Order: sequence, then structure tokens, then C-alpha cells
Amino acid sequence: MDVRAFTVGPVAENSYIFRRDGSDEALIIDPGEEAPLLLGAIEKLGLDLKAILLTHTHFDHVGAVAPVARETGAPVYCPELEVPVLADIMSFVPWPGFGPYESWDAEETVKGGEKLELAGFEIDVLFTPGHSPGHVTYVVADEGAMFSGDVLFQGSVGRVDLPGGDWETLEESLRTLVEGHPPETKVYPGHMGITTLGAERESNPFLSGLKS
Repeated sequence: MDVRAFTVGPVAENSYIFRRDGSDEALIIDPGEEAPLLLGAIEKLGLDLKAILLTHTHFDHVGAVAPVARETGAPVYCPELEVPVLADIMSFVPWPGFGPYESWDAEETVKGGEKLELAGFEIDVLFTPGHSPGHVTYVVADEGAMFSGDVLFQGSVGRVDLPGGDWETLEESLRTLVEGHPPETKVYPGHMGITTLGAERESNPFLSGLKS
């Protein structure tokens, strides 16, 4: 799997463009900002974008959805519970000074439990709320890869002080990820560096409280 990471926007969000090695079919996770940068990379690599996958709809993860979707024609897969947020994004930006961002009506929805077949990948969709009400995580099991959005970070976890956040819910989502997948699974988070589940289980202080 060929994964290209782009850290974009004022809060350093990670967007990922990924494909099978040598394929011209690709997917993008959470195009948060800087649409010209992301679209330029897609064009430079000669890619046919097959889908835009959203882990959740906080503004820093969806700011470039509309221009990327419009330019590429790729359908947007949005967590079902958060479709209204994407459709009226500026009403949900919690602080002044960010945006403006363009809303988008998602073509597809996910809620967890789906197995998507896109761009040559089989992708399991896991329902992982806690940071946001409808948050999902995308797992490519045969590549040992997980796109964790804002649930799990390198040395940290997602904040729960935004609307719909809840620590106990997030803790159960973290358990689902850590205990349900091999420790060597590579984690591509929405912020900070790429890591593995094993490394986080051993050293992430926010995982020490997982109930046995």
C-alpha cells in the first residue's frame, strides 16, 4: 500500500491519499484543508480518486471536502450521524476565525459494520464514537493499516470537550481498536505522527486505564 500523508490547515490535520502499489485508483481520508495542495498531489500522481472517506466532520477534517469532491467527482462517505454537520459546516465551527468552509451533501453514509470495496481495497468500517458522536475508523486488515481519525494519536487520544464528546465512550472505542487488532497494526491518525497499536498500548498514558 502506498500512503501519502499531508499535514494541512491551522491545526495541523493529517489527510491521507492511499492506493495499492502501482495502481492509479486511490482514496483520500479526511481532506481537511488546502484543497489545491491535495488536488495537485492527485494530479501529479495521475490518480483516479474513487472515494473521499471521512472519519468525522469536525471542521479541520472536512474543510476541503467540497472542492476535492467537485473537482474529482469522487463520492463522499460520511458517518451517518454527522451528515447534518457536513451539510451545514459553518454552523458547527466552534471558534471564530476558521473558514469559511463549503458545506457538502454526502453521497454515501457509514455507521460501522460495513465492509467497503473501493480502489482494490477491502475496508472495514468501525464505529468509534467518543470524540464525536458518529466517528468511524477505517481498517485495511490485509495491509495492517488503520486510519484512526481523532480517536487514537501517537501518545495521546482525541479530546472529549467538544459537543458530543464523552470519555467513557471514547475509552470503549479505544478498547475496540487496541484489543481487536494486532499490535503491529500501523495507525495513521488525524493529528501527530504515524504509530502502531502495540506502541500505544505500551506507552500511551491514556490507554493505561482500559479496564481488563
